[in-house]
Amino acid sequence: MTGGGNAAIVRAMSPRTPQLDTTAWVLLVALSTVWGASFFFAEIALEELPPVTIVAVRMVIGVMGLWAIVAVVRPALPRDRGTWRDLFVMGILNNALPFSLIVTGQIWVTGGMAGVLNATTPVFGVVAAHFLTSDEKLTPNRLAGVALGFLGVIVLMGPSVLEGREGQLLGGALLLTAAISYASAGLWGRRLRHLSPVSAATGQATCSMIILVPAALILDQPWNLAPPSMLVWGSLIGVGLLSTTLAYLMFFAILKRAGGSNVMLVTLLVPPSAVVLGFLFLNEVVTPEQLIGMALIGLGLVAIDGRLLRRFL
Repeated sequence: MTGGGNAAIVRAMSPRTPQLDTTAWVLLVALSTVWGASFFFAEIALEELPPVTIVAVRMVIGVMGLWAIVAVVRPALPRDRGTWRDLFVMGILNNALPFSLIVTGQIWVTGGMAGVLNATTPVFGVVAAHFLTSDEKLTPNRLAGVALGFLGVIVLMGPSVLEGREGQLLGGALLLTAAISYASAGLWGRRLRHLSPVSAATGQATCSMIILVPAALILDQPWNLAPPSMLVWGSLIGVGLLSTTLAYLMFFAILKRAGGSNVMLVTLLVPPSAVVLGFLFLNEVVTPEQLIGMALIGLGLVAIDGRLLRRFL
């Protein structure tokens, strides 16, 4: 799971008085790094494995870690069929579908660009909330944020359109569809407010694993693939334990310490993390349109959040 897909979990937990102190900032940077690393790990794994298999293995490893947390924390787990149905849908919208779309999109799009496009989730989220809810309507600053976000997407994808790069267009479309899925998950997650964050996270991740493992067996037939190298196994363990299990631990720690609004600042930090990791370790080229697009989307997220604007206006 990446930063953009956690609005539902934020709403599910009522934190103490928010306090964005030094510890919270350190955790925010660390969380953005491990979530940004998910694009980096996926890019390495794609050298040898197909997308659905990568995502299925990620969820198997991540779910094992989450159930280990459950064994220690012992939260109340859902027992009724209706809640598990809602968790199943959440598992599709917040894990199985967007993870598969993102990794598939990275066949044609770099991990850095994938991270930037993924940051559009709140942009789609506020648009969906305006039309589908009665209490989250578009305000002037949110509308400005949406406009800036879409302008950033145009800057990012414009060269692909003008130069006829069909692969990049397809990859970008898949990543934007993943962002829409994350945004939809944020709305659906309202149904899970009665669950603790650990229960909601573990339940939806388990449901997504139940979907993804059979899908990988049917679509990819992994037994016919060559055994992955140690580097790829390392990336799978990294994306499972670091970008999934450890990320949840840090996410919950920030949520408890600094509050829901502050933890969502990670959305601003994930794209730079993804771009820097790709540049340093995979020799990815950072283009001017990526930097401009990232800046525009970042400004859009700042406008949607509204706090910085209120401080100066």
